[in-house]
Amino acid sequence: MLILTDVLFSISERFNVGPIQLQIEKGTHAAIIGESGCGKTTLLQMIYGLYDLDQGSITFDNKKVTGPEENLIPGMPYIKYLSQDFDLMPYTSVTENIHKYLSRLEPETSQARTEELLEVVEMTPFASAHVKTLSGGQKQRVALAQTLAKEPELLLLDEPFSHIDNFRKNKLRRRLFAYLKKQNITCLVATHDSTDVLSYMDKTIVMRDGTIIAHEQTQRLYNNPPSYYVGSLFGDLNKLPKQWFFPDAQKDEQLLRYPHQLTISPEGIKVEITRSYFMGTHYLIEALCDGQSILFNSESNLVKGDTTYINLK
Repeated sequence: MLILTDVLFSISERFNVGPIQLQIEKGTHAAIIGESGCGKTTLLQMIYGLYDLDQGSITFDNKKVTGPEENLIPGMPYIKYLSQDFDLMPYTSVTENIHKYLSRLEPETSQARTEELLEVVEMTPFASAHVKTLSGGQKQRVALAQTLAKEPELLLLDEPFSHIDNFRKNKLRRRLFAYLKKQNITCLVATHDSTDVLSYMDKTIVMRDGTIIAHEQTQRLYNNPPSYYVGSLFGDLNKLPKQWFFPDAQKDEQLLRYPHQLTISPEGIKVEITRSYFMGTHYLIEALCDGQSILFNSESNLVKGDTTYINLK
């Protein structure tokens, strides 16, 4: 288990990360989400041991995580951290970049392991290519394979798919997280991509201004966001007066609803269409009611200036 107890680290006089209390069960995949600058990357680096804490402690499986004051080379050997900057050898091959972290005493085993990791990150056709000739997305996949070669007990990923094309990203995510589950590797992922979170993460941790404001099972947090800030990190979100749908509600009460949770109806609130966006499987409709913008989904296109009624699903 990963345990953070009263952890605090001062980045500057104006910004701290913490104090943080956190527990992650072994084998769990957890996302860390939040607006840019909220402390996601710094939290991963603290867990890895790149900083000396101002207070508190971090342990993983009862082993204490220590910082640069106690380690000549910062970072814990049983934890691996993949940053947004790839630490690759540009003038050697993809295979050599992975192979350097494997045993030279067992060449056949190391070769089989390299081939397995190349398959996980879908880089087998580029095994002999020099890293300097690869695209940004390909380098990111090599860096990921390199990190897995170190056989981590805890894997920390910082925006791990940011350079990878969408058509390849989905398959790669399925392969990667299935592999990590099979190996029972605990994984924390800092990301801005809600697809990383909703489809693959057991738990979601929400950060704001250096602190954790929510930590919950992912599906439960998505379905019941405690605030507009939290819900909006998963995608478009409406903040609507509750009185529109429930006349007996208090004037200041609000409803948080995603576009798919609203539907065109014979009755409800009357809205005027302002814009329509084709989303492939549906249209995202932007409309106005009492001067407030509303987003909802529609199976068919709606024309600007038309009116309709929408209600809660």
